[in-house]
Amino acid sequence: QVQLVESGGRLVQVGGSLRLACTASGRISIMSAMGWFRQAPGKERQFVSGIRWSDGSTYYTDSVKGRFTISRDNAKNTVYLQMNSLKPEDTAVYYCAADTWATTISKTPDNYDYWGQGTQVTVSS
Repeated sequence: QVQLVESGGRLVQVGGSLRLACTASGRISIMSAMGWFRQAPGKERQFVSGIRWSDGSTYYTDSVKGRFTISRDNAKNTVYLQMNSLKPEDTAVYYCAADTWATTISKTPDNYDYWGQGTQVTVSS
């Protein structure tokens, strides 16, 4: 079992920055990748970014490339999502998730085995 806890979400103005954190506990060794997803009201859960645990390779959805950066701190079992130049359309509940099987970073929510509780990010204009 893996437990994930997100933090860092809050209200921010357009153009502002936030750093989300996701701390994992439990059987860390079984994780192959971690991803950040977001879900806005009335919309499906959307992949934002992912990082492979073994080598730190990363992947981003097109809408956040150049604005968001995913990183990890192995010593703290924590993955970060640095979000810059925030836009109103970034408003959503952000979830981190752990994949215990894949050798590549999956964009499909169903491929992730463990989820955090989510943290609300609201970008106000």
